[in-house]
Amino acid sequence: MTSTSPVPAAPDLAEGRRLLHEMLRLRRFEERCVELYSAARIRGFMHLYIGEEAVAVGAMASLRADDAAVTTYREHGHALAKGLSARSIMAEMFGRVEGCSRGHGGSMHLFDAERRFYGGNAIVAGGLPLAVGLALGDKLRGLDRVTACYFGEGAMAEGAFHESMNLAALWSLPVVFLCENNLYAMGTALTRSESQTDLALKAAAYEVTSWAVDGMDVLACRAASRRAVDIARAGGGPCFVEYRTYRFRAHSMYDPELYRSKEEVERWKQRDPIDALDRRLTEAGYLADGERAQMETEIAGEIDDAVAYAEEGTQEPVEDLTRYVLRRASS
Repeated sequence: MTSTSPVPAAPDLAEGRRLLHEMLRLRRFEERCVELYSAARIRGFMHLYIGEEAVAVGAMASLRADDAAVTTYREHGHALAKGLSARSIMAEMFGRVEGCSRGHGGSMHLFDAERRFYGGNAIVAGGLPLAVGLALGDKLRGLDRVTACYFGEGAMAEGAFHESMNLAALWSLPVVFLCENNLYAMGTALTRSESQTDLALKAAAYEVTSWAVDGMDVLACRAASRRAVDIARAGGGPCFVEYRTYRFRAHSMYDPELYRSKEEVERWKQRDPIDALDRRLTEAGYLADGERAQMETEIAGEIDDAVAYAEEGTQEPVEDLTRYVLRRASS
């Protein structure tokens, strides 16, 4: 069934400074990655999350440390918000052994078992069955953990989405499906790929509690996510949240971005979630003069340290390249 998104209460503004810091941290980390990529110090594919920070930060704020997160290949922000260090992520981007995936995954395949971050699934909708499996495992073991599964609206056109929603509902699994609807699955507009563009309504067809929320409002994202997580953790079965958001950058660093106008992008930038929260906190008296500048300085220092750590990291020996490749034993 569908329902309206909860409105964040005024006391939530007291936590706003931390949320602002986290969104700034995600934005500045990726902006530095763009510089490094342009200088060919980061290679391979890279997909930026700039503009969507409210979703990752707001949703991760509702999870416990032992809850699992499954994400797509646009996952730098999710990884930082889940607790992976900037050092380990940047080292991974540089292909260093010190990276969270030992340099094997790069930008698209960040992973950290200790923090239960099973991110970086490059196949569209590929993370949904994995999330259902993780949630099933927790339920069978009697654990009150929740699995959060992030995916784009393009995944809803895949068979894996329907299979995963159906099983999660049938088995009443503690999984929350978090759909980041940025309107363009790669370069295809939502109206050209989905006959039903109310994605929460589509999800509700599986008897999953579903609703939509403003994905450019971090406080609204946090409130909606917390509600979904609380329902799933209490045994109420899976939930689906559609975050209506927008990415300010192209689909990937190789994308010529011919499918949308510059005017549309600029209109959405007027709703930048970072600036919106800054204004709200300032007007409410929760953000002092110069406090954002202090955050920027602290974040810049952390990122500088991460880049230096990655540059000094270890290249994997050639003889280890197949070390983690499963090979069938010869008969």
